[in-house]
Amino acid sequence: MEEKVVERRAHKLELRARNKGSITGVSDVLCFDEEEIRLVTELGILSVKGKELHVTRLDLEKQEVDIAGKVDSLIYDRARGESVQGKEGMIKRFFK
Repeated sequence: MEEKVVERRAHKLELRARNKGSITGVSDVLCFDEEEIRLVTELGILSVKGKELHVTRLDLEKQEVDIAGKVDSLIYDRARGESVQGKEGMIKRFFK
């Protein structure tokens, strides 16, 4: 059986005139609508917020996404594998 090897691309974000963008290093799309696009990237979950947002091209094999619309904000949530502050400590205390 042949295994498919996915080459990881470095995360890169390019935004032009707040209305067109290209993002690489995207491993998954969590959700998208006209007001928010949430992507899983190598550096964490990226939330793109704005108006009339659209995913114009999606190629998860190449880990590339192109977007269009009026971008109001770009927000990174915690990095992949990083725990939420305080929760890990609380769980450890329960099992001591």
